[in-house]
Amino acid sequence: MAKTSANKESKTTSASPAKVEAKAPAKKKAASKSTVIPIEKACETALAKLRELNLDLQLQSEIDWCLGSFRGDNNPIGLFEMVQRSILVFKPELEKKTKGVNAKLISDLETALNTR
Repeated sequence: MAKTSANKESKTTSASPAKVEAKAPAKKKAASKSTVIPIEKACETALAKLRELNLDLQLQSEIDWCLGSFRGDNNPIGLFEMVQRSILVFKPELEKKTKGVNAKLISDLETALNTR
């Protein structure tokens, strides 16, 4: 009996480290993605607001293209540029007091831009 319990213990001990090692890389991938997500959400927000207010059709199409490109290659460079250009469009609208453009929108976009 002592031999069977010793064999069971060695089997369970050898299986545990393999499970722990498999989980470690998944956490690293999640951490790298979390830094990119705010800029993607900011682009989606900017695009939605530009469409809602019918502002800068060229910028709308470029943001749409950059979002598709980002989803293909996970390179956020274009998204940062699009958010920066969106802020330049929204700031004059804020001064005109255009309905739907508020300081929080611009602040959120700037916060996402600072995650670079």
